Amino acid sequence: MTNTETDALLDQLVPLLHNARHVVVLSGAGISAESGLPTFRDPMTGLWAQYRPEELATPQAFRQNPRLVWDWFAWRRELVQAAAPNAAHAALVALEQVVPQVTIVTQNVDGLHQRAGSSRVIELHGNLTRFACFAEGTPVDEWAPTDERPPRCPRCGGLVRPAVVWFGEQLPAQALDDALAATKDCDLFFSIGTSGTVEPAASLPYRALDRGATVVISNLEVANRAAPPLYYLNGRAGEWLPALVQRASLTEFQP
Repeated sequence: MTNTETDALLDQLVPLLHNARHVVVLSGAGISAESGLPTFRDPMTGLWAQYRPEELATPQAFRQNPRLVWDWFAWRRELVQAAAPNAAHAALVALEQVVPQVTIVTQNVDGLHQRAGSSRVIELHGNLTRFACFAEGTPVDEWAPTDERPPRCPRCGGLVRPAVVWFGEQLPAQALDDALAATKDCDLFFSIGTSGTVEPAASLPYRALDRGATVVISNLEVANRAAPPLYYLNGRAGEWLPALVQRASLTEFQP
């Protein structure tokens, strides 16, 4: 990295990492975008260019046109399956060798943190590769082979949906409780690649601040600034995270 301001900020963060007992990382779409996955802010392309995500990712849309919604999520799932974890994901895995406890709290539904090897991941918005019964809300692991889209729940015959949180739905209670508990316990909190506008995740960095943790907020919209215990870092996570872990590691880090 060549940005002098960023380098100076990273140098300030190294001793904080060395002294940290528990690091929490809130990750948003910006990290996945570096693996080539479109964010909800990006205009959709191809067959989906006429739609907005807000028109498809709702219970109402699924009731009105379940096949359309199922096919859109199947398209998104194909994009995820073709993507690979990037250097930011790898750096977070390597961070586990520097800090005793690292917890990833992610708003992403692509599973890239787990595929990279992070051992503690809390998924606030679910996962595209899991499914649930729309009628009962219970997990569905498999169903009878059929050409029907969406398939049917083997227990009740209801429609199967992606196990992700749609607009207007509550976050999974256990995931939210776990995220709040980790935030309460941490001494260093990173908010990376998220706009910080979607609640309740947006409040997590400030909850951490209130509990006495140091907080680092990084995305492409903030300006570099150090005002301890709050830091702002402008840059791509796939660039500055490996550089930070390299500085903090006793052994050479290869993303």
